[in-house]
Amino acid sequence: MRTKTFKAPSGATLKFTEMGFGTAPIGNLLGTVTEKAAQDTLEAAWKAGMRYYDTAPLYGAGLSETRLNHFLRGRKRSDYIVSTKIGRLLQVSKPSERLGIGKFFDIPSRREIYDYSYDGVMRSLEFSLERLGLDSVEILFVHDIDIFNHGTAAARDAHVETLMKSGYKALVKLRDEKVIKAFGGGVNEWEVCETLTRRGDFDLFLLAGRYTLLEQKALASFLPLCEERGIGIVLGGPYNSGILATGAKPDATYNYSKAPKDILDRVRRIEAVCRRHKVKLPEAALRFPLAHPSVVSVIPGGVTPEHVKINVKTLAAKIPKAMWRDLKAEGLMDERAPVPK
Repeated sequence: MRTKTFKAPSGATLKFTEMGFGTAPIGNLLGTVTEKAAQDTLEAAWKAGMRYYDTAPLYGAGLSETRLNHFLRGRKRSDYIVSTKIGRLLQVSKPSERLGIGKFFDIPSRREIYDYSYDGVMRSLEFSLERLGLDSVEILFVHDIDIFNHGTAAARDAHVETLMKSGYKALVKLRDEKVIKAFGGGVNEWEVCETLTRRGDFDLFLLAGRYTLLEQKALASFLPLCEERGIGIVLGGPYNSGILATGAKPDATYNYSKAPKDILDRVRRIEAVCRRHKVKLPEAALRFPLAHPSVVSVIPGGVTPEHVKINVKTLAAKIPKAMWRDLKAEGLMDERAPVPK
């Protein structure tokens, strides 16, 4: 699998595989995954060449981090890179009060406490290192500091203020002391990434679903700013939570909800162009974001070894340049979007 060497603005060098592995699904997201199945899937990712693993305390209330611990134990530490996240502390709770009911299944009973303060960052990383069984991680992302999770712009902005006045100092200290090599944000909205970029010294962002074959609004200001600053982008959610993998089916999901009519119509038009060039929609969706110079890796995730194999095969598909030209000509792609060579 191809790799991309990223020189962070802070000076650290990180080598990403163009496809990484997102561990939310093996944290029992949307269904139970057995321990053996999780380990088999991680093993398949390793055999496919993936060496970048992203996790978070949220994913299974710590379950994804402990499963990654079992998988990485005994492997040479310099052979892989890990990112985890801060912003949530996990606290033992009653089963009826645990996080993610209806979203995560068969996980520890923990409730989430949002904390973007200095102490919150330090405590969160300490707990994550224990669950991961590691002495350090390469990357810390500030998790879900967006409207999607906090409900209003006012609530989001209050957390941003806490981060910049308090938690940010912890991130800088951890980077200066080489406990981490880089830090950034892991969010669902590019606008807050731009805000953070203009207010601090961030290295990279994990942007979920906001620069895809379906959406390129981040090209207006945020992605040019990343190019100017040398900031990297890990692209999560390349299928916009489903619709770019399944196509415009009546039950297709977009942003983790049923896709609205305008999105279904747009995807149908994109699919029609892909079919003319004998390209499958997921092939175009997975390859597209990697053409942007700031994107260092794409992390589609997977819950079985077969999913991993499909992702690898999908990314390897050959796509004619004419397809990208046609998408732009029909107004289905931003004219400014870089396309694969």
